[in-house]
Amino acid sequence: MKQIFKALTIAGSDSGGGAGIQADLKTFSALGVYGASVITAITAQNTCAVTAVQGLAPDLVSAQIDAVMDDIAIDAVKIGMLADPEIVNVVAVKLAGFEGPIVLDPVMVAKSGDALLTDDAVQYLIERLIPLATVLTPNLPEAARLVNQPMAETPAQVIAQGRAILNLGAAAVVMKGGHGRGAICTDYLVQPETDYSYQQPRIATENTHGTGCTLSSAIAAFLAQGVPLDRAVQKAIDWLHGAVQAADQLSVGQGHGPVHHFYKFWQ
Repeated sequence: MKQIFKALTIAGSDSGGGAGIQADLKTFSALGVYGASVITAITAQNTCAVTAVQGLAPDLVSAQIDAVMDDIAIDAVKIGMLADPEIVNVVAVKLAGFEGPIVLDPVMVAKSGDALLTDDAVQYLIERLIPLATVLTPNLPEAARLVNQPMAETPAQVIAQGRAILNLGAAAVVMKGGHGRGAICTDYLVQPETDYSYQQPRIATENTHGTGCTLSSAIAAFLAQGVPLDRAVQKAIDWLHGAVQAADQLSVGQGHGPVHHFYKFWQ
């Protein structure tokens, strides 16, 4: 019997389907991994804005994690939107004994600019969850907020902020370059001993909703399959590049549309 790898996403729901839990599960499926989910918050959201956010009761988040972990042999965990300090604490407690890879995407702001993580939850994230992370995947504004510095603008600054995040306890950091400038988008994998850079041509499109969620869940999917971290990041970036290239084919919504998670299967 063929081995089926399994990944768990712990994140918020995007009613528009482009980011959050929905993007994570689409990514897992597109990459051949079975996806389970724990919903932390519900957002009323489309391609233009987030109009409402409601975090779930911490006990319900805890119960979801228990239900999945007690029954399904999870190979990797991806963590996304956590909404508030109580949910951050619950997730940290429940994952403290998990022995597989954990990909932590410190989701703070939606593509529309709407806040998705309360200010007091950021410190809890730093103290409770970052030390559990196999790899953290901040974009440049998120990285700057985590280390309380201005947004990095040069490669040296990007790597320096990545190293500052390592000092917070993460085993590795992917510094995403989507908010950077220039014709080439460069992502950096920062580790204690070795750094890697990954380059792709920057794509001219407004349809980039869910790129951060999608990249982190793609990394988790490849880690679940036993791919080494540096190679998992490369494969995830390459796959996401294709999904962004095909995004305009979907023509979803009037704002920042989603990437095309299933571009290899249907057009």
